[in-house]
Amino acid sequence: MKFSHDVVINPIITEKSMRCVGAKQYIFEVARSASKHVIKSAVEECFGVKVQKINTQNVRGHFRRQGRNSGGYTSSWKKAIVKLTPSSKSIEYFESIV
Repeated sequence: MKFSHDVVINPIITEKSMRCVGAKQYIFEVARSASKHVIKSAVEECFGVKVQKINTQNVRGHFRRQGRNSGGYTSSWKKAIVKLTPSSKSIEYFESIV
């Protein structure tokens, strides 16, 4: 992975993820090959915060119908739940949405 913007693809903005913002937890879609150490350094570099803990999940693609009898699956992706240290500032991108 060359750049931190290649690791952190985009934030996940849902009602459930916005409830976690108060506890300084943020949810991102990340590159499938990224490890927790790579994700931690990328988030710290992109947003200027200190990361305390990271949980990752591989999300399976969902089945979608495409026509009468055929169907396919959406792309699989990786999700990272990032918890910041209590002393670090919050991420401004999420604060502007709330």
